[in-house]
Amino acid sequence: MQKLDSREVYANAWMTVREDGILRADGSRGIYGVVDKPQYALVVPLDGDRLHLVEQYRYALNLRRWEFPQGTAPERAESEPGELAARELREETGLRAGRMTDLGLLDVAPGMSSQRGRVFLATELEQGEPEREHEEQDMRTAWFTRAEFEAMIAKGEITDAQSLAAYTLLLLHERNSVDA
Repeated sequence: MQKLDSREVYANAWMTVREDGILRADGSRGIYGVVDKPQYALVVPLDGDRLHLVEQYRYALNLRRWEFPQGTAPERAESEPGELAARELREETGLRAGRMTDLGLLDVAPGMSSQRGRVFLATELEQGEPEREHEEQDMRTAWFTRAEFEAMIAKGEITDAQSLAAYTLLLLHERNSVDA
């Protein structure tokens, strides 16, 4: 597939939407709408058998949702993923990690978005004060056992795709650590 042209349809500080004219392998033309967003980091805070989650209002869904701390920083788009992860953890939960382990890469919605993110396991945690952004002022945080976390998934209380995928990366990491 070849990109013939591209035009920006919409832009704000957090994202741009573009429409690309394309030429397919069979010679036919088409268009793709693409949402461009900066990289994000997601953090799985783990203390023994407990996972630390945040609950916040997600405007597009008109719902409050539990998920792992995660985010992006358009003004720091070139930041190292580990730095972004530590920042998000500190901002949203107040936690500081003595150890951060890179668990892997996630693509948010590759059929429509260029956004990718790194998942980190945060351990050796120390509690501090959250440093939330204005939009995060109503955020809540809590610790959940793995059994509680998995029950919340089963009941549809945790539906964030990135959090579910991150948990899978954690399970694979732990299984591979045991096998090693």
